[in-house]
Amino acid sequence: MASIQKIPTGDFSPFYGCAIMTMAAMTFGGIIAWSAYSLITQDKAIEVFTVNEPVKMAAINLPVEMKAALEKRLTDFAAGARAGQMVELTLNIAELNALLTMAPDSGYGSYAELLRFEKTDPAKSTLSGQVSLPMNRLKFWEGRKRYLNGEAVFLIYVHEEGIDAKMVEVKVPGKTVAEGFVNGMEIWPWIGPYRKIEPLGTVLKLIKKVTVTADGVTLSTKV
Repeated sequence: MASIQKIPTGDFSPFYGCAIMTMAAMTFGGIIAWSAYSLITQDKAIEVFTVNEPVKMAAINLPVEMKAALEKRLTDFAAGARAGQMVELTLNIAELNALLTMAPDSGYGSYAELLRFEKTDPAKSTLSGQVSLPMNRLKFWEGRKRYLNGEAVFLIYVHEEGIDAKMVEVKVPGKTVAEGFVNGMEIWPWIGPYRKIEPLGTVLKLIKKVTVTADGVTLSTKV
């Protein structure tokens, strides 16, 4: 049987291969240039509403008796949740702030140095308060931080993995916070890291409902 052979109809030229490689290099170079431009632009935007020094948060002084009572309520709620019972836990603003100091290290530092809850908005299911958030600079290898000192609003919600919170608004007195920055911060789940720490993580996943009240929040294992 005769075999089919491809016979070139023109002279060989390396131009096409060189052209393809040149276009690929230009595309790659363009991506690098655009990434660098974006980083520099973002860095300048963040510099507008940050400062060089953090704000020292007010001390959290929960009386010994109140702290002991809070710890017992937390223990009872956790035990009931793990046992499959329908249990509720109500926490006021002072107790929520106390939890910041009682929470285990999630690997991202203590929230007690970054945040103080001050008020609630039941209609929007949000908590708000003062924040002092450390942020890297473009030259992160220098180890110098800058800080966003202002007021942040957190949406408190429940999804398939339990309770969580995300920052949905940031205000810095006398300065404009870039909208893109806030949108980027919404990605970070503030309670998420604690779901990886046991036995706390199991309890957080068992919370099926959260209600923001005039004084704080109410957590429930019942939908």
